[in-house]
Amino acid sequence: MARSLDGLVLAPVADQAPGQVGTRTRFTYHERDGVVWADYAGGDVVRGHLVGTRRGDRLDFRYVQLRHDGTTSSGHCVSAVVELPDGRLRLDETWEWESRAGSGSSVVEQITERDG
Repeated sequence: MARSLDGLVLAPVADQAPGQVGTRTRFTYHERDGVVWADYAGGDVVRGHLVGTRRGDRLDFRYVQLRHDGTTSSGHCVSAVVELPDGRLRLDETWEWESRAGSGSSVVEQITERDG
């Protein structure tokens, strides 16, 4: 199993559609006893939260976010936790909106202080 996500900051490697998370979005993760949660913001997202569980290298969580246009959205995501050759962590995500139509996949990777 890859190491804990607790205290790590992750960012998408590519932009999604407008009004969604993008490369300027930062996720600050916490993990304890199989429970994961994160706060996120940046880009089109004013504030977002996610909460769920981790079993092995699989995350299963729900998320809710507020965008700059004042709209809110929520959805469900399942992610695989992968340890990269340089020791950073990556999440390979499959997500679907529950509050509106749409689904897709994305990748977020741990950023380090030098990445900003």
